[in-house]
Amino acid sequence: MKRVACWLCVFLFLALFIPVESYASVLQERSSEEIFAERMALYKKTETLTGVPWYYIAGVDSYERGLRRARRDLADEEGYVGILIPAERWAGMENPDPDDSNPVSISLFNGIGLDGNGDGLAEQTNDEDVLFTFAQRLAAFGTDEENMRIGLWDYYQRDKAIELINGHAEVYRTFNTLDLRKRVFPLPLNYNYSYRGTWGHSRGWGGRRIHEGTDLFAGYGTPVRSTTYGIVELKGWNKFGGWRIGIRDTNNVYHYYAHLTGFEKGVERGTIVEPGTVVGYVGSSGYGKPGTQGKFPPHLHYGMYKDNGYFEWSFDPYPSLRAWEKIERQSRRK
Repeated sequence: MKRVACWLCVFLFLALFIPVESYASVLQERSSEEIFAERMALYKKTETLTGVPWYYIAGVDSYERGLRRARRDLADEEGYVGILIPAERWAGMENPDPDDSNPVSISLFNGIGLDGNGDGLAEQTNDEDVLFTFAQRLAAFGTDEENMRIGLWDYYQRDKAIELINGHAEVYRTFNTLDLRKRVFPLPLNYNYSYRGTWGHSRGWGGRRIHEGTDLFAGYGTPVRSTTYGIVELKGWNKFGGWRIGIRDTNNVYHYYAHLTGFEKGVERGTIVEPGTVVGYVGSSGYGKPGTQGKFPPHLHYGMYKDNGYFEWSFDPYPSLRAWEKIERQSRRK
């Protein structure tokens, strides 16, 4: 029995305190599947140490990674983890050494950096230290959903950040995987449709503005599909977009579907969707009070917006649509 107990101790030590590789050079040599596996191992280890569910950790990490991709002032992550804790928070505002990795001095200066892998250092660039530090901060408020929200508010001071992170967490929990890369074209390929790049073109109704999307012309009632894994963030009427629905993916990108003639039954705000889930049907609603129809030919307006931590901005969805259409057509030929 003593020998079994000894081996058990060794196993727990290896599982909890031996660092997982997290160097940029290693990442470049790994496949996407290997990266997802290593990242999940980090999340699960942090869950074991702190009690914070892995999918919440994944939600925070993907939110922060999305911010890095949406802003030029934030560097790309070098390891498996995208969370970026500013030096003044990590080491302490009054700490003369912003790169301090000594847990004792960091604590003296009221920094939040912690040693997550047992090597005696609290390094801002170490994946395990970063995850452990952030998760411990959340765990201090409690690990249930309500207290998690309080902890997130205490850190971010932004309602939108809490909404996005909770949405990401719910998506990860639903599909129980980090590999959510699949995308599909918003309209079934066996229907008649046409589209071209119209992002940035001028629009006059409701005041001078630009067209923040791509118009896909199709017949009334053509099914409209979610292009991505995500959560339904908005559903209802918009005076410009008519009956519209908005889906947020785990990259912080908001997918906007407008001018629908109606919604698919059962799709509501908070519904988790995957690529191919029918969310509504092509119509010509909008440009007026609720229920206005027929002021233009039936089509789907598809827009994409990035959240950068302060506000959202649109970008051209046409290249993505072309790529998704091509990939889906190729996959159907196999």
